[in-house]
Amino acid sequence: MDTHASQTKLKVDLGQRSYDIQIGCGLLVDSGKRIAPLLKTPQAVIVTDSNVAPLYEETLRKSLKSENIRCETIVLPAGEATKSFPNFEKLCEDLLALGVERKTTLIALGGGVIGDITGFAASVLLRGMDFIQVPTTLLAQVDSSVGGKTGINAKQGKNLVGAFHQPRLVLADMDILNTLPKRELLAGYAEVVKYGLINDPDFFNWLELNGNALIEGDSAARANAVLTSCKAKAAIVAEDEKEKGARALLNLGHTFGHALEAESGYGDALLHGEAVAIGTLMAFDVSVRLGLCPAEDLERTRNHFQNVGLPTTLERLNTKGWTPEKLLAHMSKDKKVSDGKVTYVLVKGIGEAFLTNEITEADLTKSLKAFL
Repeated sequence: MDTHASQTKLKVDLGQRSYDIQIGCGLLVDSGKRIAPLLKTPQAVIVTDSNVAPLYEETLRKSLKSENIRCETIVLPAGEATKSFPNFEKLCEDLLALGVERKTTLIALGGGVIGDITGFAASVLLRGMDFIQVPTTLLAQVDSSVGGKTGINAKQGKNLVGAFHQPRLVLADMDILNTLPKRELLAGYAEVVKYGLINDPDFFNWLELNGNALIEGDSAARANAVLTSCKAKAAIVAEDEKEKGARALLNLGHTFGHALEAESGYGDALLHGEAVAIGTLMAFDVSVRLGLCPAEDLERTRNHFQNVGLPTTLERLNTKGWTPEKLLAHMSKDKKVSDGKVTYVLVKGIGEAFLTNEITEADLTKSLKAFL
């Protein structure tokens, strides 16, 4: 998939708020032509981070200028810690200082952190502005850039402050993944595998055969994985935009993973995708212990994660002082708590995820102890 002819377009069908996901190589170079028709006024602000800006900001800016789009750039610190109240406040103040109007479009050029905080700013500034996602990580291309979830973290937990605010366009350029560190690529791959584990066992089979090639740089494999993942997410979002039902299945591994991230301090010690991978194995482990899922499916999932290089244990972390009780306390603050009960995504097997809030702390504790 190395030619401009191999570009694919998907639609997220949400009525008047529908938008396209464009997937392919070479999208960033002519992004201005793709973005210009969507703007209410030829004015945009690029929001990016200190890692991405030196690599791709100039390319995007040049393309916008070629379409006579005036643009400014705001560069945020890189990393999960950026999704905080102080950084969000500064972003909003900086945008207002630039004189943005309601018709101005924000362009999120970065990974999930930049997409989340920029989208949230767009949702509240001037009571709502348009924004466009230009995801630069595999994780953002297959997951966080699609579906309109925006937000920041609070001391109490991840993504607890935010809004549903759909982008006008998602541009997923495969070429950008070539500069992604392998660890970041693997973190995104955990979200790719998730789609197979939820309801697409054939996709999981394909990943077992092609996962390593994807990670090593096979652009056709990457494009197929991004396309399959985005199709799956687009279908679920169109059915359940505000996560009142089926969309919650996309949180497989996330309730456990978010607790691990919170306990590790949202730093580089544990990336979001790494936490999701371990959290997914925790969800399988609980399911096996409850007699819901064959043990072989847990082992098959664990083996695949190990084969591609994803962490399957917490041994790389300093978990001194970590306890099941602390992790359960983080989980109790999850966004998916209803009537005091956390909704968990468990599995009956690979490709058979389901929702339940009928798990006891005793059952969870047994599984958490096995990982600590």
